[in-house]
Amino acid sequence: MVQRMKFYIDGAWVDPVAPKSRPVVNPATEEPMYEIALGSAADVDRAIAAARKAFETYSQTSRDERVALLTRIVEVYKSRTKDIGAAISDEMGAPLRFAEKFQAGAGLGHILSTLEVLKSYDFEERVGSAMVVREPVGVVGMITPWNWPLNQITCKVAPALAAGCTMILKPSEFTPSSALIFAEILHEAGVPKGVFNLVMGLGEEVGAAMSAHPGIDMISFTGSTRAGIDVAQRAAPTVKRVSQELGGKSPNLILEDADLQKAVAGGVAQVFGNSGQSCNAPTRMLVPRSKMDEVIAIAKGVAEKTKAGDPRAEDTRIGPVVSSIQFEKIQALIAKGIEEGATLVAGGPGRPEGIDKGYFVRPTVFANVGNDMTIAREEIFGPVLAIIGYDNEDEAVRIANDTPYGLAAYVSAGSIERAGSVARRIRAGNVNLNGVPNERLAPFGGYKQSGNGREWGRFGLEEYLEAKAIAGFGEA
Repeated sequence: MVQRMKFYIDGAWVDPVAPKSRPVVNPATEEPMYEIALGSAADVDRAIAAARKAFETYSQTSRDERVALLTRIVEVYKSRTKDIGAAISDEMGAPLRFAEKFQAGAGLGHILSTLEVLKSYDFEERVGSAMVVREPVGVVGMITPWNWPLNQITCKVAPALAAGCTMILKPSEFTPSSALIFAEILHEAGVPKGVFNLVMGLGEEVGAAMSAHPGIDMISFTGSTRAGIDVAQRAAPTVKRVSQELGGKSPNLILEDADLQKAVAGGVAQVFGNSGQSCNAPTRMLVPRSKMDEVIAIAKGVAEKTKAGDPRAEDTRIGPVVSSIQFEKIQALIAKGIEEGATLVAGGPGRPEGIDKGYFVRPTVFANVGNDMTIAREEIFGPVLAIIGYDNEDEAVRIANDTPYGLAAYVSAGSIERAGSVARRIRAGNVNLNGVPNERLAPFGGYKQSGNGREWGRFGLEEYLEAKAIAGFGEA
């Protein structure tokens, strides 16, 4: 049974220092499902004390010991995939099949890729007369969001374990159950006590306490740019390392020689996936102005075939957004798009036809959008696409880069060579060519206000390592 009223600290399920709770609401029904405990600074203190004690021994474990540990975690995780998927579906509204295959599957994928990196990573190298050794950074505070719960948790926890760090995780209060199941997985796999700790709570209380705490050596945060700024400011007085993956407003450049049907249909579907709640969603589609009418027809067709509904129904393609707060924000931005003169191609305000409760948003497409419009500037985090016209490739690149964000970009062209040439001009941390998905061993992270640091693969592991130079070994 999931321990929703307890925290996982020092290898055991414990009660909060002070009793406090809040309901978790099913976004498809708007009905409360259960209560979860909320922590305080006192709970953070307990977790950090456990992590600091555990660091003394866990930081000294060998590569082989950590490989064995991650291998056990993989096996236990596989046995809990359906539990994870069901929890994510209930708490953030993802269709059940999507939650099991992609949401839970992403978590497993990050553990597996980290395991492969760990097996061959060089923790020591000779540099002239010095030996450079890479050692764990220390105790890590992790703050994760609700939109891809296990994806974001595992791409922090797995490399931290591989590096030899100990940690405290604060998952989102909107999606606690999958994180609690993950704590059960780590416990069953034999993670030593104090190495992994979990405290639930609100950002302004538990997140703030973690960010400012002198006993935490590094904060890894995924969330909004606004919240990321607050985390960095609180962390500054203790000069701890801060690694952040923040918001995005990713451009999708479709060049004139691209396969228009494939590129447009794929781009629209990707925006609607996960109900638009992905930080790297290609929400600005840049198309040749001369092909705007063709693009509109394709996009409209995809939107009209995208069925919103019960996350447990077989034919549902998108579920609700996570909360009433998100629903109201998205509705306001859709209204703003209409007010500012964008062409409403599909969807629009209100719930989809036939749905009278739940935080469901109509799959929405705007065309003839100016890049200065609100819907082209702000991260909507819902199933809303803005189609922007351009006259030539240089203008397309200029529009793509005209954003405070730089997390991801997408380029479709008649050849990989041309798409790659344009990709090199885009100021973003990840660029996908002709519909190819992300490579999990490659770095993931953003430029500009989309964050700093990188996750995934070798680059993710190195975020949790310090480099020490030991001079005097003699020439190599």
